[in-house]
Amino acid sequence: MGITTTPVDAKRTRNKPAEHEQDILGGRVCTNTALRLAARRLGQLYDEALAPLDLKATQLGLMAEIHKLTGPDQQGPALQDLASRLAIQLSALTHALRPLVRDGMVELRQDAKDRRTKHGVLTPRGKARLSKAMAHWAAANDRVEAVLGPDSAAKLRALADQVASDAFLAAYKAR
Repeated sequence: MGITTTPVDAKRTRNKPAEHEQDILGGRVCTNTALRLAARRLGQLYDEALAPLDLKATQLGLMAEIHKLTGPDQQGPALQDLASRLAIQLSALTHALRPLVRDGMVELRQDAKDRRTKHGVLTPRGKARLSKAMAHWAAANDRVEAVLGPDSAAKLRALADQVASDAFLAAYKAR
């Protein structure tokens, strides 16, 4: 069973902001604000699910991405590549990694060929925590899917993927 909105709500969201927003926005709705509110709400729900493991959803995302990008050589992704993949600045990535490094879940290793380059590597403790966390994440994800409904959840992910794509960025900059 998915969430439904009344036609009035759907129409207001598409075409006309709430009365208190009209003066500032000049009759426009803010897609950025709507997405940030939704992202914060979802982030809170996933954070709650991961709290028993003392992890935040953003930390789980970092660990999962490091795991996904680690090759057969077990070197781990370069931090520059990881930041690019996550669409964040390198300084924000290193800030987000600090607690994971401090808690022994991620190790930063210098590249053998270029000492300026560092790679993020999951430690055995990090791999174990990631494995446990995935069960908590899956339970939260299943609940979100159940509340939204599979079709709405799929559409939401597809739109988010579209907005996060290089093609969207190029099209935006071309206008």
